[in-house]
Amino acid sequence: MIKTKPHHSDQASLCSAIRRVTLGGLVVNLALSGLKLASGVFGGSQAMVADAIHSLSDSVTDVAILFGVRFWSAPPDERHPYGHWRIETLITTAIGLVLIAVAVGISVNSLQTIKEGHINPPAWIAFYAAIASLITKELLYQWTARTGRRLNSSAVVANAWHHRSDAMSSIPAAIAILTARLKPEWGFVDHIGAIAVSGFVLHAAWGIIRSATGDLTDEAAPDALLQQIRAICQHLAGVSSVHAVRTRKVGPGYHLDLHVLVNPDFSVRQGHDIATAVKHRLIEQLPAVRDVIVHIEPDDE
Repeated sequence: MIKTKPHHSDQASLCSAIRRVTLGGLVVNLALSGLKLASGVFGGSQAMVADAIHSLSDSVTDVAILFGVRFWSAPPDERHPYGHWRIETLITTAIGLVLIAVAVGISVNSLQTIKEGHINPPAWIAFYAAIASLITKELLYQWTARTGRRLNSSAVVANAWHHRSDAMSSIPAAIAILTARLKPEWGFVDHIGAIAVSGFVLHAAWGIIRSATGDLTDEAAPDALLQQIRAICQHLAGVSSVHAVRTRKVGPGYHLDLHVLVNPDFSVRQGHDIATAVKHRLIEQLPAVRDVIVHIEPDDE
């Protein structure tokens, strides 16, 4: 019998790895949010306050993943024979929507207050906090993205990009604070920096939602994977050719069905053995393939 779904121990390991990296991110985000908010308020920088809110939104998505992983990694049941992986896609979409809301809120507030300027230039503590955030969040991105790719988890990868957008948003914040500090008469630059932060957030949100939409609409696998599928099938004994390959992403992997042409004189048993070999070989050699349906057709040419 060919196993196409992960064992319970594999699922437990998956959950553990996701919780570990997400919990680490949550702790870092809460600490950074507090640091940036305090430096923004006491340092008199709206750009840094906006950046702190962005970091706090990271904490919201961390909590969503910690809560959701136990549901989407649950084994298939009678009502969900293909598993619960779409829950991960829904959480990924929610992360993107949270980012859009954060970006819009930052932009509106900055535009409303841009004429106010600053009585005093932002303090250096706000600038130092921006630099510390940039370095810390880039390191957190690298760790989270590497884990997400290893686990084929779209939600974890999306959360990693949330971390990177936070890191990148600290760049315009730092530039704006530095400019306002060196040129007090240009205090409005701090507000422009906050608007620039929202642009980075929107860009990250678009990429996240675009990826999740592809999953929800059963977007096909990349051409490179399709070529690998065809190559593996056509090198198996008894397979004349393969066509009508269809794929759709389900959670961390792909489900696919394809038509395999064989000698019309083969018996039902021989056809079944070839179909089993095709399925086994694809799942064995392509970790992204989670399940396969093989249709046997006679090669009448």
